[in-house]
Amino acid sequence: MPRGKRFLASVGGRFKSLRSSPLLSPSALLERLSERELTPTADPGRPEQVEAALDWLARAQDAAPDDGIARGYSLTWNRVYRSRGWQPSYPEATGYIVPTLYAWAAELNRPDLARRAERAAHWEIGLQLPTGAVQAGVVGQTRAPSVFNTGQVMLGWLAAYEATAGSEFADAARRAGRFLVATLDPERHDWTRGNSPLALTDATRYNSRTAWILAEAGVRLQEPEFVAAAGRHLCAVVAEHRDNGWLPRCCLNDPERPLLHTLAYAVSGLLGGGLILENDLILRAARRSAGHLADTIDPRGWMSGRFYPDWSAAVRWSCLTGEAQMADVWLRFYAHTGEPAWLDRARRVLAFIEATRNLRSRNPGLRGGIKGSWPVDGEYGGYEILSWAVKFYLDAVLRYRWATRSPTPGPPPGASLLG
Repeated sequence: MPRGKRFLASVGGRFKSLRSSPLLSPSALLERLSERELTPTADPGRPEQVEAALDWLARAQDAAPDDGIARGYSLTWNRVYRSRGWQPSYPEATGYIVPTLYAWAAELNRPDLARRAERAAHWEIGLQLPTGAVQAGVVGQTRAPSVFNTGQVMLGWLAAYEATAGSEFADAARRAGRFLVATLDPERHDWTRGNSPLALTDATRYNSRTAWILAEAGVRLQEPEFVAAAGRHLCAVVAEHRDNGWLPRCCLNDPERPLLHTLAYAVSGLLGGGLILENDLILRAARRSAGHLADTIDPRGWMSGRFYPDWSAAVRWSCLTGEAQMADVWLRFYAHTGEPAWLDRARRVLAFIEATRNLRSRNPGLRGGIKGSWPVDGEYGGYEILSWAVKFYLDAVLRYRWATRSPTPGPPPGASLLG
């Protein structure tokens, strides 16, 4: 590269670094300074916490130019989206937010939430690729197919079909399921094709979550081929499962130190798949991983955002999305087993997450949301509020409500599509 071009590139890089500095964003700077002290809530899921999260999701949908839900909110200038504020609509997260909106609509008698869910599910149909796949990334990026995203949007279509009986949702889910079956390697029983270009193609064991959703679709839509394919993939994942519960090859970018977020995807997929397939081998694998992760919770309810294969902490920041996901997993185990320890672990983590939230900010993208990391400048979603973090928090809180008000443990009707 000529010297002049190198100089301009260097200046451009420094300008972008300066532009994205929290020093230029009062909301980002104040949020970071306010994080020095945390006071975990005594009783997670109080009405003000729930309403703030639901209001945030509503603003995220209203901020989008379509009926999708914004990927998140950037507190600082974001290099990828080249702006501060609300990010573009995100098909993956919108898809699995749909069941969350339907569930809370029923819980609170809020038909407005159900209408939002149906709008989002219809919007997703318009984005479906001719192959049946769903694109990677956000709206406006290259429309490359993504196995994982296809599964997550299929979850939304299943929920919309359950809520409305609309055949268009069942048809879209079938097309998606056929894409997933067609791209599953017939020998390795792994998705080696059709993965997002934004992720490592040989470290996608978090697709066990995709397999669980495929199994759900197979049962609900009477497609035995879907169920069989899901079972083959989940058994292949269990075959790699280590004695200490470790899940290898399970991260978007660093499989030697995987994110709690992707580990939680994998565990939830094993749990959900094991339940619907009634497979004890898969359930035992999920239990081992969930138990080892539960043992890492510190007295505050904090968990590391990344782990080493011996389950020791690899970083000093927390992935709040992953914590919410694991709370939901532990609550599902509580419903399945009735063992109180699972409930207590979920309570501690939910209390920690709520302590990190800002319910009073004047910034509509910060108020009521959930940050990618704690502290907010952590590696995962640094200085971002993430739509899927809010979704998983709401799912876990709803299960916590059901668990603490029901005289006997057990999942309520329609709960299988949450998480």
